[in-house]
Amino acid sequence: MAFLWKSRVSQWPVLCLILVYRTDFIFGNIRYSIPEELGLGTFVGNLAEDLGLEIKQLSERRLRIASENKEQYLTVNLETGILHIKEKIDREKLCEQDHSCVLMLQAVIENPLQIYRIEVDILDINDNAPFFQRQEVNLEISELTPLGTAFPLQRAFDADAGTNSVRSYQLSPNQYFTLKSQPDGGDAGIPEMILQRHLDREQEPNFGITLTAFDGGNPKKFGTTHIKFTVVDANDNVPVCEQNIYQVTLAENTAKDTVIVKVTAVDVDEGLNGEVIYSFSEHTPHKIRETFRLDATTGEISVNGLLDFEEVDRYQISVQAKDRGAHSVAVYCNVLVIVTDINDNAPEVILTTTSSTISENVSPDTVVAVLRVVDKDSKNAAEVSCRSPRTLPFKLITSFNNYYTLVTHGDIDREDVPEYNITIVCTDHGSPPLSVKETIQVQVSDVNDNAPHFTQPSFSMHVTENNVVGASIGSVSAFDPDFAQNAELSYWILDNLINGFPASTFVSINAINGMMSARQSFDFEHLTNFEVHVKVTDAGSPPLSSNVTVNVIVIDENDNAPVIVSPLPIKGSRTEETVPISAEPGYLVTKVTAKDADSGVNAQLSYELHRSSDESLFTIAQETGEIWTIRHFTRKDSNRIKLVILVRDNGTPPLSSSVTIYVSVQDDGKGKESSTGILGNPVPWKSGIKFYLMILFGATSLVLLLTIAFLGIMLHSRRNISCCWNTTCFSEKNSHQGIQKASINLQVPPNYTQAYENERFSQQFLYDPALNELMFLKLHDSAASMIRHKTGTCANAKDGKASISTNKHPVHEAYSSRPRDLEQSSFERCSSGQYGMGLYTSDKCEVEPDPRRLVEIHSRAL
Repeated sequence: MAFLWKSRVSQWPVLCLILVYRTDFIFGNIRYSIPEELGLGTFVGNLAEDLGLEIKQLSERRLRIASENKEQYLTVNLETGILHIKEKIDREKLCEQDHSCVLMLQAVIENPLQIYRIEVDILDINDNAPFFQRQEVNLEISELTPLGTAFPLQRAFDADAGTNSVRSYQLSPNQYFTLKSQPDGGDAGIPEMILQRHLDREQEPNFGITLTAFDGGNPKKFGTTHIKFTVVDANDNVPVCEQNIYQVTLAENTAKDTVIVKVTAVDVDEGLNGEVIYSFSEHTPHKIRETFRLDATTGEISVNGLLDFEEVDRYQISVQAKDRGAHSVAVYCNVLVIVTDINDNAPEVILTTTSSTISENVSPDTVVAVLRVVDKDSKNAAEVSCRSPRTLPFKLITSFNNYYTLVTHGDIDREDVPEYNITIVCTDHGSPPLSVKETIQVQVSDVNDNAPHFTQPSFSMHVTENNVVGASIGSVSAFDPDFAQNAELSYWILDNLINGFPASTFVSINAINGMMSARQSFDFEHLTNFEVHVKVTDAGSPPLSSNVTVNVIVIDENDNAPVIVSPLPIKGSRTEETVPISAEPGYLVTKVTAKDADSGVNAQLSYELHRSSDESLFTIAQETGEIWTIRHFTRKDSNRIKLVILVRDNGTPPLSSSVTIYVSVQDDGKGKESSTGILGNPVPWKSGIKFYLMILFGATSLVLLLTIAFLGIMLHSRRNISCCWNTTCFSEKNSHQGIQKASINLQVPPNYTQAYENERFSQQFLYDPALNELMFLKLHDSAASMIRHKTGTCANAKDGKASISTNKHPVHEAYSSRPRDLEQSSFERCSSGQYGMGLYTSDKCEVEPDPRRLVEIHSRAL
């Protein structure tokens, strides 16, 4: 036991003795005793010494004080281990008038977890004086009141407890009343005056007495009330209570307006002097008046408010009974109400310590929270059991005195569950049992236990060649299920070799968003695709990573013009070719060959005759580049013809190259004749036949000239009307033999027909008339059955039915929409059994009439 003397000279005239009591550490309990109203920082005890801890262990083991109250009255200094006052303690506020006032604390230390119960007994000091509820009381008393009659007075109250509460009463000096003797050292109770001398209203109708209440403090404090007496004439008899004390027991959940007891007082007088009325005595506390109601006529006491066993477990009620007569004398009947407990309070969970955050790699049995459960109910109803969810990786361990510890139990993975709401259910053993739920929220902190993953097993990106350096070609993306810094990703290019060079010289990557950019301009002709390995790394400790392959595909662009490989130029871009003057139509002059370094549609080539000094002599196959003659050479034709061949690819935009070919016409001195007839049978021309024909048909030359003139006019006015004046029904054998040799899709200049007509018709009248007559008869004899001059259709000589239809397309459209070999398509048999010859035909032997062939035939005949 230790004594502490402390003097406060400026506030108190005397010394104050403060007793501090501490018990030794026994089974985890420490007890201190301190007076109330101590100043801030006042020493309470050496907690480190009492716990058997060294000073340096206080911080290492995280010593802390937890209070069961809302206010934190005491605290511990971790540097000295001293427990001292943090907030001034008012015993009357903390415990009201309870005889015992104990402040319950817990000292919690960790590593390992230990909890010590600290009980601080708050000792009362005499800081409150007694007081009466009413400072003045009026009392009427009959002059016939017998000696020895007791008169209860109002009770004094003192907020202090124990010896500092009200201990004695004292009346001011008077000749009529004395106080009833009071027990020594105990509660003064209700003061009572005893009449010692008869009253005489005629001598002294009014007088006053002062009642003083003293507490047991040192020095004593007191309070007073003044009693005014009025002496009146009284009845002969006073009411008498049937029982000295009425005792009632009822449950705290008793319903309002329930009658609990009936107080009865009997007055033997008659009339008004015998009618008794009831009321609460003047010193009845206000709390009782709120809780109970008294019927003034019947004396029945009923419940008026809420009965709460946990607040007040018993009531002492003083009922005043007096008759209605003049100068009635009041008597007092005592009622004791005992309240029994029911299970009307659910348990209460108090968290003394808690960890709001735990790591996902925390070890088992790590303390998460320490809690204490209290129940205001009594006995069995206050016994409480708690449980936690079995589905969560936590368990609840029972400690002592309704203390529970929540610890980890199982694997915790933040990526599966980042936060836990642990609901603890505590149930008492009352009937019916009541329960309470307390939810503890625990955040799971992240550790870097997951490597980042790419969203795809591999990535493909496309970039057009000749790209701008720094242009974006795509992006890669990855995710990391970890959190915060552990999920911050960075992208890198791994330097694998591409054609002997590091990958980082080809592409770059944004380390933050994974956007990839080209570091050079790519050429499809040198590099069609390449692979880059990308690495993603998180910012955890240690960092984790993963790799992915990115396939970069270079898309071809039309950036290469066709290159002509044959014929090879002799000087610059010129090349020389020769052709005999006797070459038949369809004679293969040469073949232009070109190549394109691009691919796909960019490498698809087409050939065209861009320019020619004589557009009526040559044509070119668009797909193969073969150059063919399309008519016979004449003496008027130039001996050297210039051809400009254009080779164009199919790219966007198309690119082209050209070659200039000079074709020299050589006179070989021989007239090469066609070896192919109308139906493909050899029918050689002989010069002697011409002489005989001119003699035979000389007479008809004039008619033939008129016919040719008429046909020329018809052809000029009806260029868009189809006719059968083509080589389908008749032809000079030399003409169609050469055309058969040509490849498909021959190009015939748009003005070829007009140019050729102008040339031939301007010359046909210069020839021998006999030849005209010969041709005229040949036409009428051999082809009359096959030709309808108006419709241009081929018909059988017998039935005259047309086997081909007219064609309304312009005459100069000389190509079919589908590729066909000219040699196969130049001759088709009509349905009538006849043959047609043209530059193209349909499946129904629809033949485009060729006025050029007709003019050529007539010119040859002439």
